[in-house]
Amino acid sequence: MEKGNLSINSENILPIIKKWLYSDADIFMRELVSNGADAVTKLRKMSDMGEAPGVPKDERYTILVTLDKANKTISVDDNGIGMTGDEVKQYINQIAFSGANDFLEKYKDKIGSDADIIGHFGLGFYSAFMVADKVQIDTLSYAEGAAPVRWVCDGGVEYEMSESPRSARGTCVTLHINEESKDFLEEYKLRGVLNKYCGFIPVEIFFEAVEEKPKKPERSDDVIDAEAEDEAPKPINDINPLWLKQPSDCTDEEYKEFYHKVFMDFGDPLFWIHLNMDYPFRLKGILYFPKLKHELESIEGQVKLYNNQVFIADNIKEVIPEFLLLLKGALDCPDLPLNVSRSFLQNDGYVTKMSGYITRKVADKLTTLFKKDRDAYNGYWEDINQFIKYGCIRDKDFYDKVKPALLFKTLDGSYKTLEEFTAANKPKTGDKVYYVTNQQQQSQYIKLFKDNGMDAVVLSTNLDNPFISYLESYERDIHFNRIDSDLTDSLKDGGKKPEDESAANALQEIFKEMLDNQNLKVQTETLKSDSVSAIILEAEHSRRMQEMSKMFGPQMGLPETFASEETLVLNLASPLARQLLEMRGDDSRKEDMRLICQQIYDLAVMSHKPLDTEAMAKFIERSNKLLLRL
Repeated sequence: MEKGNLSINSENILPIIKKWLYSDADIFMRELVSNGADAVTKLRKMSDMGEAPGVPKDERYTILVTLDKANKTISVDDNGIGMTGDEVKQYINQIAFSGANDFLEKYKDKIGSDADIIGHFGLGFYSAFMVADKVQIDTLSYAEGAAPVRWVCDGGVEYEMSESPRSARGTCVTLHINEESKDFLEEYKLRGVLNKYCGFIPVEIFFEAVEEKPKKPERSDDVIDAEAEDEAPKPINDINPLWLKQPSDCTDEEYKEFYHKVFMDFGDPLFWIHLNMDYPFRLKGILYFPKLKHELESIEGQVKLYNNQVFIADNIKEVIPEFLLLLKGALDCPDLPLNVSRSFLQNDGYVTKMSGYITRKVADKLTTLFKKDRDAYNGYWEDINQFIKYGCIRDKDFYDKVKPALLFKTLDGSYKTLEEFTAANKPKTGDKVYYVTNQQQQSQYIKLFKDNGMDAVVLSTNLDNPFISYLESYERDIHFNRIDSDLTDSLKDGGKKPEDESAANALQEIFKEMLDNQNLKVQTETLKSDSVSAIILEAEHSRRMQEMSKMFGPQMGLPETFASEETLVLNLASPLARQLLEMRGDDSRKEDMRLICQQIYDLAVMSHKPLDTEAMAKFIERSNKLLLRL
């Protein structure tokens, strides 16, 4: 048996890092600025521990990003802990040796495990070679008597180390940008990358663009202060994002201002949830419920994920439940188990707990708002109901928590819970909840309901069909029926006469003959209202299957169309029904009867669904004929 150690050939590993480790080339800026922030954090910790006596207590820590388009360079300069020659050999020349982990291990007894050091894998620096032909480091350690060091590498396996002219503590990484990445030399492009990844990094970042080719001044500790006196430069980042504050210390205006700034949405959010947790994991953030302009906009949410104030990615589904991605927000979790590229999460039960916590906090916010400010909650419902319904379908735990706060809009525009609605309507509708999907299209049915003191709920979005099916699966004593699916006894006249049955049979035969359709499903009822001649009823199950087939047929293996189960219901109480019965047997009125029956049928269909093109053309032509007969 032979044992040994695996060896890694740097000639092979560096091209892999350059090409495959990171999904986007712009990540180089996040990695280099994060390294600068780590260098500052280390020095702060050293100073707090009394192990950096030469550093003033009121030191102003900064990172300076300089773009020199003429010389095709980008530099990232910090005044952090710096490196000695030996440390450069250890941290830079040894690929995947993490200086951050080395630091944490060395001082773990003094600073604990939550030192907010960003780097962990020792690979971030090499992202520079994704965009640069040559990379140069100039660094000077905080340690007394340390000599400045210059390190230069052209992306191969060879490097050069020499003494650097640098006199200021800290590290400057200079990238000589390659031809393929020259778009990063455009100021607007580089600013955009900095804003994306580094907008909240906890060290002030300054940006300058060199317009000509002057000799670049060496950084000194007072370079930022000098600029502040002459030009009053401002950092491009916010080192204290709103999510770090206690919710009780934040004003509504601050929440709105943060929302406008981060999401470039100049409308105000409806409300927000401020997350602030320290155990069993650290998580801070703000989730906003945006005001939607239309139904489809609900898919345009954006939840930004940060790690120690460094942007990781938008909408990471492992941490943020899928339905919450309809919201907008920023979440910062220093304890995220990130993978080596710091772009995705490693599989970890920790993440599942985090996701569950976020879901609970959102549900708690909604139910609290419902209980404490019902009027405001009712006002939000049109904007948030799609999010809540989707969340219920996707997450049973979420449904269980928000179930008492689920609202339904009624025909008069008020909002009621399912319990409130069923209690008010049970005497007339029993365990059925009637609903409308198009108030204009279904106006005739709505009038019948209102004339008889009945109510229905409005369910007019694409999500409502699967949502009510979901509710029925858990609320077994509730059944949703569209208003045109059946006739409740409350709409019928119970006092039938003996001759009604023969009249009903005769009326059915008249319509089958006049419409030339012996297979037509026809039934007769005596309704309380005589203003309706006929209506179309379509079985609830049949219609739902048709709608599901249209939306999900190919994915669910359903046929593209289902046979419609429609029934023409004739109202014996209507004057037109009585007139048709009187005209029966008069051959001279046969054409009139045909026109009336066809018109009654089309009017019934039009109250149920739009006529197709051919049927509409015939309806108009027939209407003109009837008018001429007056």
